[in-house]
Amino acid sequence: MSAIALSLALFAACLHATWNAMVKVAPDRALVLAAIAGVHTLCGLAMMSVAGVPAVESWPYIAASALLHYFYYLFLFESYRFGDLSQVYPIARGMAPLLVALGALLFAGEVLSVKAWIAIIITSSGIMAIAFMRRNPLKADRKTLAYTLANGVIIAAYSIVDGIGVRLSGDPLGYMAWLFFSELPVAVVIFAVRRHTLPAFAGPGMSLAVAGGVLSVAAYGIVLYANTLAPLGAVSAVRESSVIIAALLGTFLLGETPRRHRLASAAVVATGIIMLASVR
Repeated sequence: MSAIALSLALFAACLHATWNAMVKVAPDRALVLAAIAGVHTLCGLAMMSVAGVPAVESWPYIAASALLHYFYYLFLFESYRFGDLSQVYPIARGMAPLLVALGALLFAGEVLSVKAWIAIIITSSGIMAIAFMRRNPLKADRKTLAYTLANGVIIAAYSIVDGIGVRLSGDPLGYMAWLFFSELPVAVVIFAVRRHTLPAFAGPGMSLAVAGGVLSVAAYGIVLYANTLAPLGAVSAVRESSVIIAALLGTFLLGETPRRHRLASAAVVATGIIMLASVR
């Protein structure tokens, strides 16, 4: 994995962790997700003014990714509603790199070395370890686990679809523009449903959501570009280290515990990333 691709994926992970922390402290998560989708839409429009039109071959991938992202928003909201994401959501993020690597092998013909597979497994294990930091780590109702596992599959699916689509587009910026603009229905539907609570959400809550949306756009845009430089599974593994970064932010900034387990998980992920960095 090249130094440029690794640096981009790590930077995207930091941005992803930051906007997730913003969502975590938000008073109304549904409206936050709507605001983030709205920012995506506006950024997509702005990018269209300077980007070219992506190649026709990439349009089915844009459509498929848009549909997958609609389900992602739905399952993310339901996971927040029914379960403790700090416990079960890392399972979804940890599943993704392995599923992406398998999907890239099947659909994009990407063949990874044994060392790369070991590195991805190590990284995924460190990410999922966050979910096992409390007593009875998997003591969650079936609905919560179902949404978590489904989201892991969806994250992997749109990662594969976008990884292939952006390569076929001939214009990564154009692909990003249309993909971000496709989130318009998410913003419209949620704002329409929650219109009666919008006045109370305006002000600091909306400002926080907009800032989170900008970081989200930057994070995923960087990941899409990194996908043109390195294997999809490797990029996914590094990007999903955002879960560990968020856990470390919680440890050192918010005083969350258990500290030793979080640091141990971070060390495992760091080992996997170092191995990925040495794979050529």
